[in-house]
Amino acid sequence: MGKLNGKTAVITGASSGIGLATAKTFVAEGAYVYITGRRAEELDKAQAEIGRNVMSVQGDISSMEDLDRLWQQVKEEKGSVDVIVANAAHGEQATLAQATPEHFDRVFSVTARGTFFTVQKALPLLNDNGSVILISSGGHMDSTPDYTAYYAAKAAVRSFSRTWASELKDRGIRVNTISPGAIDTPAFDAADDPEALRTAMAAMVPVGRMGLPEEVAAAVLFLAADDNRFTTGADLVVDGGQTQL
Repeated sequence: MGKLNGKTAVITGASSGIGLATAKTFVAEGAYVYITGRRAEELDKAQAEIGRNVMSVQGDISSMEDLDRLWQQVKEEKGSVDVIVANAAHGEQATLAQATPEHFDRVFSVTARGTFFTVQKALPLLNDNGSVILISSGGHMDSTPDYTAYYAAKAAVRSFSRTWASELKDRGIRVNTISPGAIDTPAFDAADDPEALRTAMAAMVPVGRMGLPEEVAAAVLFLAADDNRFTTGADLVVDGGQTQL
């Protein structure tokens, strides 16, 4: 029997990387999964790759209309949701000196504001004893000058989990954060020299390599499953020791 048998899950930012790996893991463990993302073509590919017990809903979590449409579809088709994985984010480089208001707003509108309202709008559908997992970043504990706004937004995500865990405890709803480190996702392929970047990132990790999306997905499953009901408000760091050693 799978750890998520009979459960309905919603995963944002699930067209690739950590979100896609988590969706595959959840389906393998018995869940029916809704996946969301901004890019319709990539989302369709992800749904085909997962193959069963999955429905894609194209949308941008910074859009309140798109979020309303997502949760209305879940309500009409499933009636409720058991697990929410708020994974969607927008990362963009800019130092403090370079950053513009537009840059700041783009980062925060998805990573912080979008995450906030993804969960808020789900509350009427979220079953008691459910699980909410927010994907933050090890960067909220570190310092990388080129990502001032992004890591600040991820720190906000970490803060959300503490407050919401307290607010929702009477319903038995657990809220936790996962903070991944250097994870080898397709996002690295957009770099000028992807392999050089991967090598540089791996050199910063104590275990000597980058992490895999599937390794983060395993941590998400741990927080989602009913046999882990005693963890809430926590930040599970999955970074090969980068921020811990």
